[in-house]
Amino acid sequence: MDSLNITLSIFLFIFGICFGSFSNVLIYRLPKFQSVSFPSSHCTICNTPLKWYHNIPIFSWIFLKGKCSFCKTKISIVYPIAEIAGGFFMLIGFYKEVGIYVFDVKELILAFIVGLSFINLLALSVIDIRYKAVPDQLLYTGLVLAFAYAVLKNITQNDNFYDNLLCSFVFAFAFWLLRFLVSFFLKKEAMGSADIFIAAVIGAMLGYKLGLAAVYLSAVLTLPVYAIVRKKNYELAFVPFLSLALLLVYYFDDFFLAIIKMIYV
Repeated sequence: MDSLNITLSIFLFIFGICFGSFSNVLIYRLPKFQSVSFPSSHCTICNTPLKWYHNIPIFSWIFLKGKCSFCKTKISIVYPIAEIAGGFFMLIGFYKEVGIYVFDVKELILAFIVGLSFINLLALSVIDIRYKAVPDQLLYTGLVLAFAYAVLKNITQNDNFYDNLLCSFVFAFAFWLLRFLVSFFLKKEAMGSADIFIAAVIGAMLGYKLGLAAVYLSAVLTLPVYAIVRKKNYELAFVPFLSLALLLVYYFDDFFLAIIKMIYV
């Protein structure tokens, strides 16, 4: 890896941390229908406005020992985890799209889009776990990012980007149909509309083969967790599993393609 790529990866990691920090704002405020810009950052318990040095991603949480500087209430560990994850999501995008030797501006943009996509999915996942409902703004943002990725990715490969967009609609329709049928037979609403959006994101970013692998993997990841929480009458959020499966299949695409080839060839 040359010095330019190292420098770019460091900057992307820092950007990812900052966007991960912003995702914490989205996670807390959007479900409560609050503005993301006003009021300024404050303690959610004592409502005291935070100083600028209380808002330094990761480091502030460490220096404050995970507690509010004013009322000493514990600050959720989700905050630094989301920030660190944001940085790593950017690095994952950089490694997969740019690589360690060749550099191209379009590839750098793709890496940035990928990082933002997974940060957005992280916010959706946390919100889905907490509230069992997700904001439309983040769902539409996810779609826009996925479509932008599909278009730019296929342009760089001189391919037809309509295939991935069509795949996106096919996946979304399949999930909608599944939701309709299951709801019809169970006589109650099954699955959430957010799952349909995430299915569309998977189709746009991965295409048919890897997209199907991601959907299958999400089901595999869900089953053991469902077996644990089923008896507790807990409504299981599916967005986190779809998002995690998308991340794993995206990063280990060669591995999953090899498995698909072994099965069907």
